[in-house]
Amino acid sequence: QSVWDQLLRRLRPSYLRACRRLRRCWNSLIRALPRRPRSLGQQGERAACRYLRRLGYHIVERGARPRYGEIDIVAVDDRVIVFVEVKTRTSPDAGYPAEAVDARKQQRLTRAARLWLKRHRLAHLPARFDVLAVTWPPGQRRPDI
Repeated sequence: QSVWDQLLRRLRPSYLRACRRLRRCWNSLIRALPRRPRSLGQQGERAACRYLRRLGYHIVERGARPRYGEIDIVAVDDRVIVFVEVKTRTSPDAGYPAEAVDARKQQRLTRAARLWLKRHRLAHLPARFDVLAVTWPPGQRRPDI
């Protein structure tokens, strides 16, 4: 064995211990930081999850990030996998929220969903896409879905 291999073998355990200590320290620092208030989009996704659960959907994952984009909510309705895109607005003045899902966004969602299905070995199951439009006026306690 080379001197390099011997040196690596001797240093590796101490290096790993230092990495673990550093990770623990980092995590405690992150936990100590004050949390930012939730953005409008995060609040809308949370409300959409509650709404879907009331309808009988089982939420599998939120904020899935395959290579080609983000899938807001992955849910199961009966035996169908549902990819849900949530669009939240404070008012319909800038357009209805669902109008923001144009052909390009649909294409990205399709690619992301295909990758998600392949990654979880579920490509053989039926799937569909839903868009949930959430309008949440300022000062209103609950949104309109």
